[in-house]
Amino acid sequence: MANQHHSKATETHSALSFSALLKGRVIVPGDADYDAARTVFHGGVDRRPSIIVRVANASDVARVVLLAQERGLELAVRGGGHSGAGHSSVEGGVVLDLRDMKDLDIDVKGCAAWAEAGLTAGEYTEATDAHGLATGFGDTGSVGIGGITLGGGIGYLVRKYGLTIDSLLAAEVVTADGQLLQTDEEHHPDLFWAIRGGGGNFGVVTRFKFRLHRVDSVVGGMLLLPATPEVIADFIAEAESAPEELSTIVNIMPAPPLPFLPAEHQGKLVMMALMAYVGEVEAGNRALEPFRKLAPPIADLIRPMRYPEMFPPEEEGYHPMAVSRTMFLDTVDRGVAESILAHLRSSTAAMRVAQLRVLGGAMARVPTEATAFAHRDSRIMVSLAAFYGLHDQAEQESWVTDFAAALRQGNDGAYVNFLGDEGAERVRAAYPGPTWERLVALKRRYDPGNLFRLNHNIPPTNPL
Repeated sequence: MANQHHSKATETHSALSFSALLKGRVIVPGDADYDAARTVFHGGVDRRPSIIVRVANASDVARVVLLAQERGLELAVRGGGHSGAGHSSVEGGVVLDLRDMKDLDIDVKGCAAWAEAGLTAGEYTEATDAHGLATGFGDTGSVGIGGITLGGGIGYLVRKYGLTIDSLLAAEVVTADGQLLQTDEEHHPDLFWAIRGGGGNFGVVTRFKFRLHRVDSVVGGMLLLPATPEVIADFIAEAESAPEELSTIVNIMPAPPLPFLPAEHQGKLVMMALMAYVGEVEAGNRALEPFRKLAPPIADLIRPMRYPEMFPPEEEGYHPMAVSRTMFLDTVDRGVAESILAHLRSSTAAMRVAQLRVLGGAMARVPTEATAFAHRDSRIMVSLAAFYGLHDQAEQESWVTDFAAALRQGNDGAYVNFLGDEGAERVRAAYPGPTWERLVALKRRYDPGNLFRLNHNIPPTNPL
């Protein structure tokens, strides 16, 4: 009992000393909003930090970093809270929560924006769209701009304008020694290289400077097609030969109960294609015509729209529990499509999905060594996921592992933003070849004590 009182007293002392030094707010267990503040997107993550600090500015960030360092407290950095591996929170320790840092300074004439790291992709996109401008993030509005940028960023503009990091012009980073560094191609260029794909291993980015692209409108939305081996293979072939203005995300999954969907399709496997053509409406319609001809669409919701409309509305309080795998394929032919459908049919999960994204275009023209994202030549990114309930997590884990093994084609790479908590070997697969060695050397320089380890970790020394 005495130990419990001692630990409570230590916690209170820690919280008070944090509060005294910070402009932002400190939240501890027992506070009315503690449970809401510690909740992250993924329902399978239920961690209880000792202290959550809603930082107000870069000075707060630097102080929290130094205090965590001094007290030997484990440090988690949270933006949008979408980390599939649960890195947005910590058991005990400190959560450095960036969500209150939402300043956005848009330079319309210069086509650039300085954005604080607490913004979500949706907030940023809505604000820039008012000027007919956009930066490509992912495909979900509630994702934080920080995490998605640091891992690469693959979304609806990837073939036209590349990864998110290909539009990153500069960043302000608080490093493990509490310094705030401005980094770009000329200032600390090695750090700038590392944060473009290397995740949160090198510091806390407080602000990003992004290039803005002219995106007045898109021809986009959802095309729902029958999931047959022929349609899947033909769709991927069309997506690969389509103009770069068109990026697609295909979800092969049981049809959810959507209001516009005829009852006979609900629960049956369908191809839900999310498509975005950046350019003139007439050219967009021409580019989309071959996809509409693959099979009579079950639903065709493609139309000219403002770019933010590509982000679907999200349910308040939606916290899915899912296991997933990420991988790259060179080809999805009829045989691969048959294998995908067979595995999806064999699953006992109420909801399961194979997601296919055809890459290439602007993303592939950036040299592999130019950034820490080393999968420029990969052709198709695949994500496999199964949602689980209270008792079948192990069963779904086994299913998704077997599914990934059946599809593998020799490219063992992984997209770091889609990795779950899958161990050091898979993190290594995200950074193939000389990319890993260079990242380890930079980790040793900027974070030798590995303070920033709650991420897909690049340790400062190569394990033997």
